[in-house]
Amino acid sequence: MNGNIIIKNASQLVTCSGFEARQGKDMSDLKIINDGAVVIEEGIIRAVGKSGDVLSDFNESRFEVIDACGKAVLPGFVDSHTHFVFGGYRAEEFSWRLRGDSYMEIMERGGGIINTVLATREAGKDELIEAGRKRLDSMLSFGVTTVEGKSGYGLDYDTELKQLEVMADLNNTHPIDIVRTFLGAHAVTKDYKGREDAYIDYLIENVMPEVAKRKLAEFCDIFCEKNVFSVEQSRRLLGQARDMGFKLKIHADEIVQMGGAELAAELSAISADHLLQASEKGIRDMAKKGVVATLLPGTAFSLREPYAKGRYMIDNNCAVALATDLNPGSCFTESIPLIFALAVLYMDITIEEAVTALTINGAAAIDRADTIGSIDVGKKGDVIVLEFPSYKYIPYHIGMSTVEKVVKDGNLVYEKE
Repeated sequence: MNGNIIIKNASQLVTCSGFEARQGKDMSDLKIINDGAVVIEEGIIRAVGKSGDVLSDFNESRFEVIDACGKAVLPGFVDSHTHFVFGGYRAEEFSWRLRGDSYMEIMERGGGIINTVLATREAGKDELIEAGRKRLDSMLSFGVTTVEGKSGYGLDYDTELKQLEVMADLNNTHPIDIVRTFLGAHAVTKDYKGREDAYIDYLIENVMPEVAKRKLAEFCDIFCEKNVFSVEQSRRLLGQARDMGFKLKIHADEIVQMGGAELAAELSAISADHLLQASEKGIRDMAKKGVVATLLPGTAFSLREPYAKGRYMIDNNCAVALATDLNPGSCFTESIPLIFALAVLYMDITIEEAVTALTINGAAAIDRADTIGSIDVGKKGDVIVLEFPSYKYIPYHIGMSTVEKVVKDGNLVYEKE
């Protein structure tokens, strides 16, 4: 495991080359090299190009060598919005939705996020680590090499810190890199119902300073939504978070159009996520400010809601990312191929744009486009090898993983049996 590996003879080396988010029409340019090779040394990409050109400069005996003849090679996928550390499950609520109960109706009767909060508070740290590791193993099999994980199933000091500590432990022991987000403002418990301003005060005064002091999270997020947190409450929390050194994300305009997209642009957030109900003005504002629009088609699919306006966003020069939103309630899946298929079949996003959305733009959505998300010299050696000769097989083999091998930091960490 020395991080030295050569992948050669790829039918398509899909580089997605770049060091920042791709906006609008630029999302279609995958910068493909036919018969391509990539050389990774000590975990870092050292050379990219045609196999014949690249290999003459390196002694292959010093490297593990993967012959990717007849196979496509891509950057590792970046799942830039998940809630993968949680206790308990909500299968019964899924059946309630099937009979017609809305997501908000379920929340109002004590289900939804609060249900998971109770289970996560009761779960021990070791239990959460073990469950999280199994979910990460599954993500790895789908080609994910970096994932964002949110807290938000504690809504109190101890459990919010516990979730973030679990992610920190997993980041140190699992091949997948984990980017941590503090989402204490995910909902309010019954103790604070009707006193949302007081809960925001509690987070700002009691929880966030400790998260910042211990560097337990890189980002701060908030669920800006009707009957959850208002635009003004979101502005106040995120403003304080920025002052404490957090980068900003926002759950915006998922169920009701509230101006969350506009707020994300106003605050120059790194990303605004969901956006099913985002206004055209909000989308244009985000494009101007370079806020990544992280779309979660699996959630719309699971809730039987209209999809976000992915085509409109791209046509209006937004940088669009795709992510799973893995969580125990509204979208219990870590399936990248499902997300990919939903995007191209139901959101009018092209296959090329979807590849960009899950690689370099996913990296930009967690502010890491300078180090991951593409196959470029100087970046981390995070690469996947498909079973098939073209990236177009990813959505074509609907819901099934086409990933044969995963290379992380120049080491082969997954191989399909």
